[in-house]
Amino acid sequence: MILSGEQIGVLGGGQLGMFFAESARRMGYRVVIWDPDPKAPARFVADRFISAPFNQKGSLQSFLDETKGVTYEWENIPVEIVSEIEKNVIVCPGSAVLGLLQNRITQKNFLREHQFPVAPYDTVNDPLTLPDKIKGLGLSCIVKTAVSGYDGQGQWVVTEMGQVVALSGQFEKYPCPAGWIVEKKIDLRQEFSVIVVIGESFEAISYPIAENIHEHGILRMSAVPAKINSDLANRVASLGVNVVSALKSKGVFCVEMFLTESGELLVNEIAPRPHNSGHYTMDVCPVSQYEQQVRVLCGLPVMPSQLLSPCVLVNILGGEIERLTQEWGHMKKTISTQDIRFHDYRKETIKPGRKMGHLLIVDPDFEKAMEEAKRIVKLFKTTR
Repeated sequence: MILSGEQIGVLGGGQLGMFFAESARRMGYRVVIWDPDPKAPARFVADRFISAPFNQKGSLQSFLDETKGVTYEWENIPVEIVSEIEKNVIVCPGSAVLGLLQNRITQKNFLREHQFPVAPYDTVNDPLTLPDKIKGLGLSCIVKTAVSGYDGQGQWVVTEMGQVVALSGQFEKYPCPAGWIVEKKIDLRQEFSVIVVIGESFEAISYPIAENIHEHGILRMSAVPAKINSDLANRVASLGVNVVSALKSKGVFCVEMFLTESGELLVNEIAPRPHNSGHYTMDVCPVSQYEQQVRVLCGLPVMPSQLLSPCVLVNILGGEIERLTQEWGHMKKTISTQDIRFHDYRKETIKPGRKMGHLLIVDPDFEKAMEEAKRIVKLFKTTR
């Protein structure tokens, strides 16, 4: 057990690392954060902040100085550095799980080998074989890089063979020695995610299910609890727990799923960390996904999940953060009517589609919360 007052480390200093650090420091831990970006948001809340490339040896020694345990905020951390760190201290989840899940090909193969339902897919090592792979899946497909790529980057929808030629230029822009994966595009009814926590004794708990609404490949809204019947909710929760349990690893995970028009539930991806769609746990759950992450890393008991109120999360994208924070009239119109919690990620560089913060609309009446969320999204769009 890592005791309060000792130091724990985080690889990555974005908003997830920031929220982890806030939870850890509230519980009495000292936090060191390592991120190559000198302007990473988590630097504001860390006891120590290291800004250097992950392959810099001297920084590794500094990071490990007095550190008792380490976690990471996203899955694109180099697995080699995680493997090196776990020779010295506890790392949760470990490098084996990180290596498995940071590659979409190995992740999908793992799911298929364990007989979890996934969309039909094929792998591409040579771009010249892409046309045949797409034809084999029935043309309408999504092509993704095997590693990296998020928020719609490194992903392309193909609905006609003429688009395959155009993809050659994209492959040059997003070179991927690990290859690409081609997934059959499904008839999608809804998208869900569930946060699953595996504790010290490998007991599993799951949080209430979020229904996710994307915009141009970027998560725009997460509604909790998902508006589905109890039978489907049980299926989603059970599948999420079974998927994560098969990894045989402690930690906080997010399992993303698709529901097809025919009622089939498919696993999309697993993240070995907290997730954007689980931010709601900070405001409407007694114990957040980030406190659970601290607890698992430090060997403390994990806590049961409980939802205190329905809510809808709205991500603030790109320049929307400037209008919200710099124009009082816009802020007032946005948050004047209900219980709305505002989280600013304190990112200095604004890019189109980048998650800059979020709003959480809290209301015991789910429909009112959703109506307000839609109003806010519409307001963002009409004031661009």
